[in-house]
Amino acid sequence: MSGKHITAIYPGTFDPITHGHSDLVQRAARMFDHVIVAVAANPGKTPAFTLDERVGLARTVLGGYDNVEVCGFDTLLVQFTQARGAQVILRGLRAVSDFEYEFQLAGMNRKLAPAIETLFLMPAEQYSYISASLVREIAALGGDIADFVHPEVRAALAKRLG
Repeated sequence: MSGKHITAIYPGTFDPITHGHSDLVQRAARMFDHVIVAVAANPGKTPAFTLDERVGLARTVLGGYDNVEVCGFDTLLVQFTQARGAQVILRGLRAVSDFEYEFQLAGMNRKLAPAIETLFLMPAEQYSYISASLVREIAALGGDIADFVHPEVRAALAKRLG
């Protein structure tokens, strides 16, 4: 075991953060010295929550981890990763359908920054079908999302969606 300090970046839109995201962060926090949950500005997606709101919700949900930091970013992911001195980009794979896009992203990131490794984690089985977009859709149609998100996130979605 080397004395090398390993920092992993877990990027995403987190609109909103779900139990699936939290599950990946919990496991990453055990594997790496420092985990940065990097909330992407991603204006092209027209998120339901502002960047500051998404960062705030993620900080609320993930507040129990000493080695996890949450921050927003609006640059190229590899630039952000290099600026933060991280060695690993962490990505979640829910299903085979995620793989092709994630594989393409990982290849592009490796071309842009060969020293940065991309690592894929799968969420626990009970979270494998959860996506932030499905959670937003269920909430918008008045469905119960208590099993999918933290109570603060549920309250924020209820307030946002009326």
